[in-house]
Amino acid sequence: MSEVTIPALIEQMLQPGFYPHPVQEPIKLIQTHISYVLLTGDYVYKLKKPVNFGFLDFSSLDKRQHFCHEEFRLNQRGAGELYLEVLPISLVDGKHQLGGTGEAVEYTLKMRQFPQEALLSQMFSEGKLNESHLEELGRVVAEYHLTKTETNDYISSFGEVSQVRIAIDQNYEQTISYIGGPQTQVQYDGTKEYTDNFFTHPELFTSRIHKHLIRECHGDLHLANICLWHDKLMLFDCIEFNEPFRFVDVMYDVAFTVMDLEARQRRDLGNAFLNTYAEQTGDWEGLQVLPLYLSRQAYVRAKVTSFLLDDPGVPAQVKEDAQKTAAAYYKQAYDYTKPGQGRLILMSGLSGSGKSTTARYLARQIGAIQIRSDAVRKHLAGIPLMERGASQIYSDEMNQKTYARLLELGILLSSQGYTVILDAKYDKVQLRSEAIATAKAHQIPLDILHCTAPSEILLSRLQERTGDIADATADLLASQQAAAEPFATDEKPLVKILDTTRSLDAQLKDVIS
Repeated sequence: MSEVTIPALIEQMLQPGFYPHPVQEPIKLIQTHISYVLLTGDYVYKLKKPVNFGFLDFSSLDKRQHFCHEEFRLNQRGAGELYLEVLPISLVDGKHQLGGTGEAVEYTLKMRQFPQEALLSQMFSEGKLNESHLEELGRVVAEYHLTKTETNDYISSFGEVSQVRIAIDQNYEQTISYIGGPQTQVQYDGTKEYTDNFFTHPELFTSRIHKHLIRECHGDLHLANICLWHDKLMLFDCIEFNEPFRFVDVMYDVAFTVMDLEARQRRDLGNAFLNTYAEQTGDWEGLQVLPLYLSRQAYVRAKVTSFLLDDPGVPAQVKEDAQKTAAAYYKQAYDYTKPGQGRLILMSGLSGSGKSTTARYLARQIGAIQIRSDAVRKHLAGIPLMERGASQIYSDEMNQKTYARLLELGILLSSQGYTVILDAKYDKVQLRSEAIATAKAHQIPLDILHCTAPSEILLSRLQERTGDIADATADLLASQQAAAEPFATDEKPLVKILDTTRSLDAQLKDVIS
């Protein structure tokens, strides 16, 4: 946008004297289709443009004031340290004043400025985003959904099929013209058929409502809206302007992050985030609706990118890049509609044998869902994952409930095309036999990975274990060894023995391929 089209207020805000604090010159202006953002060094000032796009209406001063306060309120949940205050801007003797006492002519949101390198999108580009960051993000988003997002009957009503499908159907209507361009007829028809079929199962959506999992979420949780600043992950710039975009299933938020990482060809990082989130919340059933939202988020990215192709002001090279980007997103949206062959993998072995480490490594390699018995047990008992469980949560009755729940989840998700790793000791013939028989009845392939290590290594690992949800200690090792039952003859063809003191790469090659 040329300078002559910049409003007089913004011209003034580009001058250092406008602010009651020191600034870093030159003040930088960033424009989006809905905002002016001014970077002054220590602080950012954001103003809403007087626009109305239907799904977003900032056309009047009252509306801009309202949505400034909504943006401030909603972002306190995920990034309260960044969002400082909403300030009026008044006009006195022909000059605009920040926070003046005169009649307000505009409103601005004041925020702390952080370096661009703190954005997860920037960290990714620089090769600095790793698995531990995404595991921590899984914990942060889980805590955000569990403790900082509201729900009520009104919010829950947006989880009904009639509401969920409005935006999804609209996506298809708005992209028909791109068939033969970045979109193909086969992908368009296939993606639409998939979502149409999904909505013929209203019980899935009703279940999410009954579990209070339609909440006032973030609504736009991709890597460019998350930063790591002062050693803390912050979720900022959530959707404030449109209720249907934020009154959504928690899996809608999760899907945005996973889709973004997978679009960047890092399925392993998406897997780290997803598995951590599911373990923290216990919402493994939510994975049933995840593909719908994964496809939806990719499709929205495709649609918005496609819109650039119709803009006469966009240069030819930008349009060429947009065509490729949109095509990749349309394909990604279509690929999410094609479930793989479901599969069950049982981990087996004593405490300290490396079951969870192996399961985690394998999950990242093949995109599997890892479900740890320690997490299932504590969710069943209603205690925090990091709290040490009392002896009663390890009773025979609780063991039975834990393994029953593990198998229930394993069958539920593998029946829908997921590879599921049930991460538990599976040290009894009866437990393994039940899993094998149930998988066979559902025609689900099953393998058993038995982890081993010398006794002194097991002992050392258990003595050194810290910061994990598992409660097993070194003094339990002897009793576990005595109680473990060897594999029966009919189980042995399903078993692969792993020595976890050696590299897993070569040992798991045939499992990964």
